[in-house]
Amino acid sequence: MDKIKMTTPLVEMDGDEMTRILWKMIKDELLNPFIDLKTEYYDLGLEHRNETDDQVTVDSAEATKKYGVAVKCATITPNAARMTEYNLKEMWKSPNGTIRAILDGTVFRAPIVVKGIEPCVRNWKKPITIARHAYGDVYKGSEIKIPGAGTCEIVYTNEKGEETRELIHNFAGAGIVQGMHNLCGSIESFARSCFNYALDTKQDLWFATKDTISKKYDHTFKDIFQEIFEAEYKEKFEQAGITYFYTLIDDAVARVMKSEGGYIWACKNYDGDVMSDMVSSAFGSLAMMTSVLVSPDGNYEYEAAHGTVQRHYYKHLEGEETSTNSVATIFAWTGALRKRGELDQLPELCAFADKLDQATVQTIEEGKMTKDLAQITTNPNPVVLNSADFIKAVRTTLEAIL
Repeated sequence: MDKIKMTTPLVEMDGDEMTRILWKMIKDELLNPFIDLKTEYYDLGLEHRNETDDQVTVDSAEATKKYGVAVKCATITPNAARMTEYNLKEMWKSPNGTIRAILDGTVFRAPIVVKGIEPCVRNWKKPITIARHAYGDVYKGSEIKIPGAGTCEIVYTNEKGEETRELIHNFAGAGIVQGMHNLCGSIESFARSCFNYALDTKQDLWFATKDTISKKYDHTFKDIFQEIFEAEYKEKFEQAGITYFYTLIDDAVARVMKSEGGYIWACKNYDGDVMSDMVSSAFGSLAMMTSVLVSPDGNYEYEAAHGTVQRHYYKHLEGEETSTNSVATIFAWTGALRKRGELDQLPELCAFADKLDQATVQTIEEGKMTKDLAQITTNPNPVVLNSADFIKAVRTTLEAIL
């Protein structure tokens, strides 16, 4: 068969460690044999980010604005141990945080539901979609180690040079301080993205913060959501037969655990980071979740919403066999290819993405899966495949479907 043609490139953001190995396998086995793949490539591996003073991350985000669709591999956010391991110039910030800050928008994450992989929470019958705000908070935070006794304040200076001060703490000894911020414009974009996505998918929308404790920061999120809902979306939600409601984050967690699922749960940046891992793990695996960043001006960045699988990478370097789940990375590629096909009016490309999704799910449902899924499946006789053999099994299923 002739390869499917593309007219506009995807922005391809390569990553780190075991997910970088899977990235190449997926391209070699599942994409290049079937698609005349066009990408503008950016190496977001930690070594190259260090060489470019992280400029490559900024360049990849700007390229996403140019082309409209990106696909991203998992990347390392360095800590002190990584500083030593990779001999870094500095402790570079999260590349996801940098990209999200440039693109703004909202990250929507939903579990990939497969027969035979049952949720840990027995009453969850439908997927729960996490809508994660993509800007600010601790991901754009500033931090100071306080060496000893002294006073710490937040200071705002307006354009006239006038200062407003708020005491943080009178330190009697050593401590730590973290400052974080957000932008009302970004919160407004977040709210509209959530309301629009709820209407598009005909799902109820929940939003939760801790406004009883954070009476200015979190309360501003709550107020902006409510104002935009009342002014722009209340009637649309009523017509669609869906609801929006706000609750405290701790109350939301309790409600989520007792619910059947089937709604969108909007969270601030850090809350969304944590809760998306909780939801995906409870539905089966961190590697069984789709993730897409949608910006207000219509740019899309698809990614695998998990880490770089460091432990498996070290085994791989030692020549040991690994059984690493590549499903989320496959679905990042199919999401990006499908969106590229929609925007460029290439139905063949969209159809291929759908069939690759189908082949991946079908392979697991037929009992062929990686070790993480084999340990939790209700399938009585799963076949545990290594990293490469699972991807090859998906290819066999895909070829049969095609």
